[in-house]
Amino acid sequence: MIASGSNQRQVQAISDEINEQLKKQLNSRPVRIEGYNSADWILLDYGDFVVHIFNGESREFYDLARLWLDARRVVLPEDL
Repeated sequence: MIASGSNQRQVQAISDEINEQLKKQLNSRPVRIEGYNSADWILLDYGDFVVHIFNGESREFYDLARLWLDARRVVLPEDL
């Protein structure tokens, strides 16, 4: 999953909410978290899937979406 926030606090808040909801709904916790303090690019590794949360500048620079253009898309429920 690739998401983005407009500033450091928002990127961290998105990360916190994803962690909280996955813990609450699926009893799942990340194997590893990278980049939380700087919040330019937070990576949440859950083993079976990875969540990337970028600020706008980092998302544009790394352009991960381009690397995954041919990948199968998975639609997540709105309430997740």
